[in-house]
Amino acid sequence: MKRSFFSFHDFDWVLFGLVMVMSAISVAEIYSATLHTKFAGFQHKQLLWLAGGIVAMFVVSKINYHALVDYVQWAYGFCLLSLVAVIFVGTKVLGARRWIKFPGGIHFQPSEWVKIILVIAVARYFSNLGGRSLTWGDIFKAFALVGVPMLLVLKQPDLGTALTYFPVLLCGLFLGGIRWKQALAIVLAGAILVIPVWSKVLKPYQKKRLTSFIAPDEDPRGSGYQVKQSLIAVGDGGLWGRGATKGTQTQGDFLPIPYTDFIFAAFCEEHGFVGAVFVLLLYFFVLMRLIQNAQTAADLPGSMLVMGVVAVLIFQIAVNVGMVVGLMPVTGIPLPLMSYGGSSVLFTFLALGMVMNVRMGRFVN
Repeated sequence: MKRSFFSFHDFDWVLFGLVMVMSAISVAEIYSATLHTKFAGFQHKQLLWLAGGIVAMFVVSKINYHALVDYVQWAYGFCLLSLVAVIFVGTKVLGARRWIKFPGGIHFQPSEWVKIILVIAVARYFSNLGGRSLTWGDIFKAFALVGVPMLLVLKQPDLGTALTYFPVLLCGLFLGGIRWKQALAIVLAGAILVIPVWSKVLKPYQKKRLTSFIAPDEDPRGSGYQVKQSLIAVGDGGLWGRGATKGTQTQGDFLPIPYTDFIFAAFCEEHGFVGAVFVLLLYFFVLMRLIQNAQTAADLPGSMLVMGVVAVLIFQIAVNVGMVVGLMPVTGIPLPLMSYGGSSVLFTFLALGMVMNVRMGRFVN
């Protein structure tokens, strides 16, 4: 029976429950990974971010996603202006300008918010094409839509976040009906552009990160240090793990930034192979639930919004977990719902709020 208003009765409480389990694991692991470090107590900040994220999720779930799609061009313009502002007035930390500092010690990272705006903008763009066959003009416009903010983020430089925009474009092209000949031509063009991008765009430290995972032993105290320590931590966990707060790599401060980029390595050391499989299964169930909501969406824009979120989450999970086990380069991409960080948490919950709205839209007259 259809309803005349968005009702929390139609909320995806199963998805919400899975997300809450992941969030609880995140807080517990951040506490464990930072217990004997200068970052001790970060779990309290994470709880505050989670509380804010949950509130934001419920608020966004009540905003009709059609309104978000209709007015996304204004948000897109604001995001471009904020990314330009970062280049000129952003706070510089470890050689990169990624944040705008406001009074009260609040740091705003526009590049994280761009992800959700791109999901909406790409959904609007391809749904407005009406399902017709994509022309090369359509494809070039889609590349420009995603490419402009991507280049601005690379300028900061922030390779990891910039890479998370690309899955949104790929998802849009796939659902938009790109032909296989067009896809093949794009792949070949991308392969040709690898050489100039490698030589002209990437910084020396980014090149080292992208190659160190192949042979971490060549520079075990330099570019290969993070990958090597992560592999040791994962292997040290064995089948059942050493137990919470008992990981030698984590507690001995050998594992770098164990509460953000390498939180999965810290978790594997403490909870072993069994714990790692449990977390990966939780991610699998979350993603399957999201895909189910995309399949049952009331219209194409709703389906594309949800699948855009799925594309970003799958990319981040695959790259982060692959990085931890030495199968992917170190790019600084956080693990959704586990890594510490306000911007990442808020993006995830805002995206989930949008998904919830698409789901509840099925029951509206």
